[in-house]
Formats: sequence, structure tokens, C-alpha cells
Amino acid sequence: MGRVLITGGAGFIGSHLADRLLADGHEVIALDNLSTGHPRNIAHLMGNRAFKFIHYDVTDYIYVDGPLDVIYHLASLPSPVDYLKKPIPTLKVGALGTHKTLGLARAKRSKFLLASTSEVYGDPLVHPQPETYWGNVNPVGPRGVYDESKRFAEAMTMAYHRNQGIPTRIVRIFNTFGPRMRPEDGRVVTNFIAQALRGDALTVYDDGMRTRSFCYVSDLVEGMLRLVESNEVDPVNLGNPREMTILEFARIIRQLSGTKSEIVFVKPTDERTRDDPQTRQPDISKARRILGWEPRVPLEEGLANTIEYFRGLFAST
Repeated sequence: MGRVLITGGAGFIGSHLADRLLADGHEVIALDNLSTGHPRNIAHLMGNRAFKFIHYDVTDYIYVDGPLDVIYHLASLPSPVDYLKKPIPTLKVGALGTHKTLGLARAKRSKFLLASTSEVYGDPLVHPQPETYWGNVNPVGPRGVYDESKRFAEAMTMAYHRNQGIPTRIVRIFNTFGPRMRPEDGRVVTNFIAQALRGDALTVYDDGMRTRSFCYVSDLVEGMLRLVESNEVDPVNLGNPREMTILEFARIIRQLSGTKSEIVFVKPTDERTRDDPQTRQPDISKARRILGWEPRVPLEEGLANTIEYFRGLFAST
């Protein structure tokens, strides 16, 4: 059994990763400044002797007492609402945060996993997107602060691997969903579920023909654990290759939630969709071949769990 650090450990994905690692018998330290994470995500873990929470900003010097076997660097500001409001902290966590956590990995002689993103592919000219595709990113657009922070983080991670011999892993995460997402995070899953449960119209940007592929969080966590245990150093896509239009997705949410809300088409009035990818679908051939991994949870099952979580969240507020 190992001792593990998760940056962003009070976040959506980080808290699910902590659950799984603790269930597998590991000791877990979660580090989070709570800018996008929330205490309720880890409240159920606070009485667990194998779990420790540290309220801390990963862009500062990091000190952790004792050995570490693995560092999972998940800290980021991943939603448009966050990185459009906080562009400089977004860049800092990708650059300084990655540098600090890699330095800690070197000091502890631990494995290091970087949670990167499908956004490194930008608005792709290759479909579906394999790891060999270098992307089509606008570095000076409003989304560039997030896209380039992750591209820089990948470059920094590979530099530490090549120059310092750190056993690093890079996972490129495609759209992931599940319980503990923030209702106000501005992403399509949370937007539609919140609108449906409140009886508001489901707002689809433009004509709804952009495509996305949605992966349930437990599948992602399984893939991350397999990647850490592998010998693969180069990036690996993790996501669900089941592609659909945003309009199709809205109709599924409408059906599963039981809402009578209508679907309306709107033109966004801010920069949220500028440089927004027109298509997004992972090529997971590498994950299948190297990790023996592919998503198992059907979209509808995962969405039902997520909708139920949001019902409970709204009922308690």
C-alpha cells in the first residue's frame, strides 16, 4: 500500500480519485486551495485515519512530511467560467503548480501523474484525436490561458522525465462527468442538468451541432490508476469515444430528468465559446492497447447518477 498526494484533492475528479485510492488501501493526502474544489466533496473522508486534507495553494513552495509513492497533479481551473474570470491563476497553476509538484516528486523520488486535457488539441483539424496530433490552439485567444497552461505543463513534465529521470505519466482527459461537479461551473453537463431540474429552458449555443464525448468519472479514475502502474511515459487519451451533438445530449438530459423544459437555441453574448472546439472525440486505441482500458459505464447510467446527485444538492440548499 502506498502514500499518495493529490493536488486538487477536494475537486470533482480529485475527490473520486481519493475515494478509490482509500478503498484500495492507500494513505491519501489531498491538497487544495478550494478555489474550485469544495469541502463537501471530501466531508465523508475527514474521519478516515488514512486521509489528510491540507488547505494550500499548489503554486507556492510545497512541503509534505514523510515519503510519497505517487503524486497526482490534478489542480487546475478547468471550466470556462473559471479561466475566463481568473486567467492569470489558471496560467500559474499550470506553470508554477506543475513545477512545484514535479520538484516535490524529485525530492520524494515518487511517481508523478499530470492530469492534462483534450483541450491541448484545441479546435481539432484531425478527427478523432490521437495522441500523435499536435493540436490547433489559439495561444492569444481567451481559451488560450487554459489550453496553453496544460500544453506547458506537459512540456515541463517531459523535461523533468528526460532531464531528472522522474517516472512521469500524462493523461489527456476528455469531457468527464459525475456527482460532485459544481452546478455553476459553466460546462454543458452541469448547465443542462441545473436548467432541467429548475424547470428552465435548456439553452443550446448556436445550432447545437458541436460534438462532445462524455466519460463517467469512475471510468476515468480506473484509467488513471492503470496508467500510473504502466511504463508509458508519453501522453495517453482517456475518454469515451461515443460522440454526439450537443443537441442530442440536451434531449437525453431532458428525457432522463423528466423535465418539461423546452430546448432553445441562443447566441452566446460573451467569449465563452470563442475558439470552442467544433468536434471532440478521443481516439483511445493506445489506452486499449497499453492499459487494457475502455469506458464501462453507459452514458445514461452515469447521467442518472449525476442527476440524482444534483437533485439532492438542490434540495439541501
